[in-house]
Amino acid sequence: MYSTEVELLLKSKKIKVGDRIRLEKSNLTYDGILMPRIELGDPSVISIKLDNGYNIGIKFDKNVKIRFLDKGKPIRFKPAETSVRKDPSKQTISILGCGGTIASRVEYTTGAVFPAFSPDDLLLSFPSLRNIANIKGKKLFELFSEDMTTEHWQIIARNVEKEVKSGIDGVILMHGTDTMHYTSAALSFMLQSLPVPVVLVGAQRSSDRGSSDNLVNLTCSTVAATSDIAEVSVCMHGSTGDEFCYLHQGTKVRKLHTSRRDAFQSVNVLPFAKILYPENKIEYLRTDYNKRDKKTLKLDDKINSSVGLIYTYPGIKPEFIDSLSKFFEGIVIAGTGLGHVPTTPFSDKLTRSVLPSLKNLINSGIPVVMAPQTIFGRLDMNIYTSGRLLNEIGVIGNQCDWLPETALVKLMWTLGHTKDMKKIREMMLTNVAGEIGNRTVIG
Repeated sequence: MYSTEVELLLKSKKIKVGDRIRLEKSNLTYDGILMPRIELGDPSVISIKLDNGYNIGIKFDKNVKIRFLDKGKPIRFKPAETSVRKDPSKQTISILGCGGTIASRVEYTTGAVFPAFSPDDLLLSFPSLRNIANIKGKKLFELFSEDMTTEHWQIIARNVEKEVKSGIDGVILMHGTDTMHYTSAALSFMLQSLPVPVVLVGAQRSSDRGSSDNLVNLTCSTVAATSDIAEVSVCMHGSTGDEFCYLHQGTKVRKLHTSRRDAFQSVNVLPFAKILYPENKIEYLRTDYNKRDKKTLKLDDKINSSVGLIYTYPGIKPEFIDSLSKFFEGIVIAGTGLGHVPTTPFSDKLTRSVLPSLKNLINSGIPVVMAPQTIFGRLDMNIYTSGRLLNEIGVIGNQCDWLPETALVKLMWTLGHTKDMKKIREMMLTNVAGEIGNRTVIG
């Protein structure tokens, strides 16, 4: 969609994408077909296709005049028309579209970029995939990953279950990168006893850019989906070049850079594997993963979205902590250091302790879970007075090395099953999907 201002103006003039319009700006006039907004483009830049076939963008401001000229045909994606043949010697992989721009191609009649989700479209965009596996394609939804909700996680999990029950050999989930590690954590808890790999993949660079990482990431994820690693995992670039991807454990991975190709890194563990490109070979880096077999998938998608993730900081107000009970049924605190918040054990006059507020939350039946805001490392709330005080009031998480996002998702999943505080503590401290490591890898 265009910006709100542009959308309102188009609506007031009853102009839709595909209509022929006239744009006037700075004494220049342009006639053409109104195009959809470029996926990652400025939402205030209006795109039109000129009569000569070229597309241009006009930055909208108060001096731009728009006039409706003629009703046009809706701009639609023209599916590829190729023949997809199944090779009985290869595994069949199902690719489900969950948003993001990793699999898109230009529809050259209009110049617009559309998602490519049918098997024909995927193989037209990425023909080399047919050398690795037979490909199925299906779009679940199209949205930016920051718009992902717990309900979307459930839809994904249920569709994965359908694909696995149909006898598929592996599942790839094309997903936006910003919240991909939340989804991978959620699916790690929801999809238990996986018999086949479930691989999330995205792209840091859009498909219309020469530096796009979509081909390498999707190719390597297809190799991962045919592997022996029957886990929920994330497959993304392992370096800024195109030499290899890492396959990360779903509960132990995080996006750690805004734009680099190798933004995703494993935290406190090694990746499951390194996948070489273009050799399409897999180098296993660990052996402690669930292996592909004939297990029966157990879907457990009960979840309670009423959980908040709060970062503590110097000067955080007790009144803010008190207010959390109005909005949440569970709280994850991303604490400093080994798992700390302001507790004023030395009665400093300038410091306000949030300990009484946290205790009130816990006493009212709202579980409070600690996670490290340092990302790397393990909590140890036995060393300093602040940690010991938090242990005493019942904060959950001592000795855990989970990520804040993983702790958030796990508490959502746990509260979907029980409200009993004793059972919540027991479930949170039970390692379900590798989210709590026995040891921390220093690398």
